[in-house]
Amino acid sequence: MSSILTNNGAMVALQTLKGINSELGKTQEMISTGRSVNSAKDNASVWAISKSMESDVQGFKTISDSLSLGESSISVAQQATETVTDLLTKIKGKIVASQEENVDRDKIQTDISALREQITSIVDSAQFNGMNLLKGTEDMQVLSSLDRNSDGTVKASKININRQDMTTSAGTWGTGASLNANATASASAVAATGNIGTVTIATDSDMSDNAVSISIAGTTLSFAAGDLSGDQDAAATAITSAINALGLEGVSAVVNGSTANQIDITSTRAFEDVALSATGATAGSTSIGERAENIAFSTSAKVNDGDGYRVTVGSSSYSYVAGKGETMEDVVRGLKTAIDGGNQKGISTTISRDETSGQWSLKVDNDGTGTSSLSLAVVGNAGGKASGGLFGLQNIDVTTKEGATAALSNIDTMIGNSIDAAASFGSAQGRIDSQSDFVTKLSSALKSGIGSLVDANIEEASARLQALQVQQQLGVQALSIANQAPQSIMSLFR
Repeated sequence: MSSILTNNGAMVALQTLKGINSELGKTQEMISTGRSVNSAKDNASVWAISKSMESDVQGFKTISDSLSLGESSISVAQQATETVTDLLTKIKGKIVASQEENVDRDKIQTDISALREQITSIVDSAQFNGMNLLKGTEDMQVLSSLDRNSDGTVKASKININRQDMTTSAGTWGTGASLNANATASASAVAATGNIGTVTIATDSDMSDNAVSISIAGTTLSFAAGDLSGDQDAAATAITSAINALGLEGVSAVVNGSTANQIDITSTRAFEDVALSATGATAGSTSIGERAENIAFSTSAKVNDGDGYRVTVGSSSYSYVAGKGETMEDVVRGLKTAIDGGNQKGISTTISRDETSGQWSLKVDNDGTGTSSLSLAVVGNAGGKASGGLFGLQNIDVTTKEGATAALSNIDTMIGNSIDAAASFGSAQGRIDSQSDFVTKLSSALKSGIGSLVDANIEEASARLQALQVQQQLGVQALSIANQAPQSIMSLFR
């Protein structure tokens, strides 16, 4: 049935043309923007995922900038510590030169002072954008990643960079818990007197038939039968003279005033036990102990940041406050540096480690040139501010033989600290380089993922555009034909 009121063919053609025009518009938008999903109405779920990923890409761009800033800060610190290490090595060369007797130690000290000032200048200026990793103890954190969990929550990850305090600061003594139980002194005083070992000659009115052998500090005196004459007292006198004639450093012998046939052998060696044995006579002990007193430190106690230990020798006190990650070895070396830097007359130190227990000890000797006996005590307190890694550098003084000797061992501790600092920065820089490379690759992967979700297939869109354009032309023609259909009804009324 034909109708002049309702043109069904035109309506169908019009709806078809509208659909073609809509698809043509989407295709043209796809080609012009390069995206198949431009808004949530195109594909809500894909659009939401792509926007989350785009926010992550923007976040990783910020992270990349943070890593670059951190890398620059660490690079400055690393270069500074390497330069400090070189300068400390030069100072060591000067200290070695000062060990000679026929040198001008005052001029050497002037050179050391100049190098020391250069080190201070480098440490003070080793900053990037106000960040100096060679001063203070607080760590620096570098933003390194964004971690998105399965529930959609996001957490920032950071790389922790340990500061390496390369100052000469003495630190600040704490007022926290007592650490006195972690260190024990072998005596309440350090005296200049040597220790005594005894050798007793057997009672015999005629020593000519006796053979006697005495070994002291690896040197052996042998008396064959017939070498000794008279009674045991005469033999003791002869042996005493022979011991003294050996000229052993720090070792001397006398006949005991109360027991004539007893020889008292005294050792004033500061940090060395003297082995003692006898054949044909009786040695009172197998060794004569070192003169120095010993401060032993705990093998089980942990050293925390701010733990301080103080040694008092006579009226002078010397402190060292440990930093983060340090051990009892660092404490002992720090105290040695402090005492040596005090230049207390007659006082010298060394450190030792028991190979069996692993216990670290500080040995303090008094040669008597100051006071024959000085009180000795050690205490500890937590809660302080750590000493600098080059603590004691400011007190190096090679103008005296004693100062030059002390400086030689202490400079190695400082060089070791500087090397450790440079190595730590190098490790951190390598980690940041790796993370920066990973973030760059991750950002590229995310961008590729976003592209696969929302980017248009241009080849496909181009082919579809041409097809839709043809369909549009056919739709227009079909609508035109449909619109002409009612005109045929007019012929019925002619």
